[in-house]
Amino acid sequence: MEYRQLGTTGITVSAFGLGVMTYGGQTPQDDAMRQLDLAFASGITLFDTAENYPTPLKAETQGRSEEILGSWIATRGLRGKVVIATKVAGPNGAGMSLDYLRGPNRRLDRTNIAMAIDASLKRLGTDCIDLYQVHWPERAITTLGRSRFSQVAEDPVQISIEETLDALGEWVRAGKVRAVGVCNESPWGVMRYLKAADQGAAPRVASIQNGYSLLDRSFELGLAEVSMREQFGLIAYSPLAGGTLTGKYGSDPGPIAGSRSSDSAAFLSRFTPERQKAIAAYTQLARDHGMEPAHMALAFARSQPFMTSVLMAASSVSQLESNLGAIDLAVPKDLAKAINAVHDAHPNPR
Repeated sequence: MEYRQLGTTGITVSAFGLGVMTYGGQTPQDDAMRQLDLAFASGITLFDTAENYPTPLKAETQGRSEEILGSWIATRGLRGKVVIATKVAGPNGAGMSLDYLRGPNRRLDRTNIAMAIDASLKRLGTDCIDLYQVHWPERAITTLGRSRFSQVAEDPVQISIEETLDALGEWVRAGKVRAVGVCNESPWGVMRYLKAADQGAAPRVASIQNGYSLLDRSFELGLAEVSMREQFGLIAYSPLAGGTLTGKYGSDPGPIAGSRSSDSAAFLSRFTPERQKAIAAYTQLARDHGMEPAHMALAFARSQPFMTSVLMAASSVSQLESNLGAIDLAVPKDLAKAINAVHDAHPNPR
């Protein structure tokens, strides 16, 4: 396993991390514990969760992912050997409602952040969170996961990035948080965070967690340059594009029992004609090079110069065992060139 620096914090994380968003939901605790043991034994030290997990998001299971992760760390005596990353939820929006999580007026303000951190610390059973991330912004960002900009009405009540960062800074200064990060952000948003840090006593953003995969390389079009020049790396989620890059769905895709696809009503929407063409091309390319499609996708993501860590996520131990085959896999120059050729023919298909 390769290890990398988390921004300029001095914290070291594994080049592959484990996302535990299904733990306590689709993944029961005993299976989650086996996955965590396997991941750590394979060299993974970064474990990523959020206050609103597990998925599917439900009031009755909210917080269970943090609890399971915290229980595993405590029972194995690993607190000084792992990096805990969790997140504070932003406000409701885009048809999403998490009113059971601090009510309908949840914001990224000082009060909400204090309540969220305090609750996460208790569920995780720790006195310090290594990486605390803003899960999504106050404002609507209409370019993430889309091919064009759409203008939407701004919420007249909105907490500024400066206020959010200042509130996070209080917890860093108190020793309850080691580093802060953002998720699902744009170049404009990240630069505002960095500017606020440079002008005051607030901490600099150490990482950004956005989606990145062979089917979605939009991070490269603006955020990659900011990331490399400003020394904060990408923690990539969904590197297998919701499982579509595993090659297991074939030419006639449908939900597979026991996988996350079986719980997603929107699953089949991932297989548009354009995406199917790209998936088929990447699948064939991997097999032509003697690789599993999932291994190629994971290894390619890890090879990017702006990458800090690539988050694996699995519904079962067997899925994780398979994904771990990518840990030490190199991407030769000729394969990288061929991957880019497929991307150029099918850029970020929707």
